[in-house]
Amino acid sequence: MSSLKIIRDGVIVNDDWTLVADQDAAWPSGQLIVPLKVWGLRKHELLARAEPIGVWLDGHGDVAILADSVGQLSLIAINFPKFADGRGYSAAALLRTRYGFKGELRAIGDVLRDQLFYMQRVGFNAFAVRADKDIADALKALNDFSETYQGSTDQPVPLFRRRAAHPSESSA
Repeated sequence: MSSLKIIRDGVIVNDDWTLVADQDAAWPSGQLIVPLKVWGLRKHELLARAEPIGVWLDGHGDVAILADSVGQLSLIAINFPKFADGRGYSAAALLRTRYGFKGELRAIGDVLRDQLFYMQRVGFNAFAVRADKDIADALKALNDFSETYQGSTDQPVPLFRRRAAHPSESSA
């Protein structure tokens, strides 16, 4: 079992996936996360394996490339090369809403506590927090706010519409 920990569905768990960065490396047994380029080159070979497969892409990558594959993938990881790069949020929202991805959507790379609540809102359900950060503290970020104003993938209806639909509940 891997000693690396991630947050998945609101719980800290062992990471049971192997991130493969080199397209020419021999694949270990078990669940693999391969770069988008490797998926494109070796998709049929990867699907022939008995284990579930995942793909990782950078936030600036074109998620439309995965449109026909979302039903074949157990996991999609989106890499955040640096904290200030927000393109992965849009990629996650597109995967959940436009392409209907139902599997694990994992944030990898420069993932910090301050991002987790917002990442969760756009569809991420797993987080590989940067190794030099406290994962237990990061977990708390998923509950930083009790109410959201804007609509998103986790709550499509904005607060003003929810209140209009139930006026007696908003007079507190």
